[in-house]
Amino acid sequence: MSSTKKVLVIDVGGTSVKILAPGQTERRSFPSGPTLTPRRMVSAVKKLAQGWKYDVVSIGYPGPVLYGRPMAEPNNLGRGWVGFDFAEAFGHPVKVVNDAAMQALGSYQSGKMLFLGLGTGLGSTMIVDGIVEPMELSHLPYKKATYEDYVGRAGLERHGKKKWRRHVADVVARFIAALEPDETVIGGGNVRKLHALPPHSRAGDNDNAFRGGFRLWAEGSTFPAVETRSKPRT
Repeated sequence: MSSTKKVLVIDVGGTSVKILAPGQTERRSFPSGPTLTPRRMVSAVKKLAQGWKYDVVSIGYPGPVLYGRPMAEPNNLGRGWVGFDFAEAFGHPVKVVNDAAMQALGSYQSGKMLFLGLGTGLGSTMIVDGIVEPMELSHLPYKKATYEDYVGRAGLERHGKKKWRRHVADVVARFIAALEPDETVIGGGNVRKLHALPPHSRAGDNDNAFRGGFRLWAEGSTFPAVETRSKPRT
């Protein structure tokens, strides 16, 4: 897939925001956290991306997205993301997708793939024959809480690496048995804390999120994201 558009990719996470544009050899980043609002994010990205040339923007958002718009406020960031006009703020066309879906798209090769992202929370996405379906499995009931409570960052800190690894193995096995993917990709920042990957899975890479962001604007892309444009200025 190729694109004539120069894409600025923004990966919004619970601990940092990372950006990359075509022609750049290294990504740039700044801390996020519970005080980060969308307006502050846009301002910080513009400063960090000074000197970079881009025509359009891809945003990986840590929460549910429908028709290219956040549908709920993120658990680990500030408020105001729902209803925010990213295209107007950036002055460029913008595509907003779930962050796990963006990394999954960058990790995809073929067939039916399950992506699970181990980070601040638990990201989840299925891709079947190139069609991407973001999922919200993290908050489903598991043991005495939810999946995210056991395999997200809070679970790692609460239970320690040894128990956390056992929980990850159990959760991955449950999802594989239920969804029957051809392959499973374990991504996110905490995948490197696993001694061994669960059976029938391979490691992802956070940098695949940038590949996914570029693919959103590629010619022939089948990703069901809605392009948003700036409101006409009066």
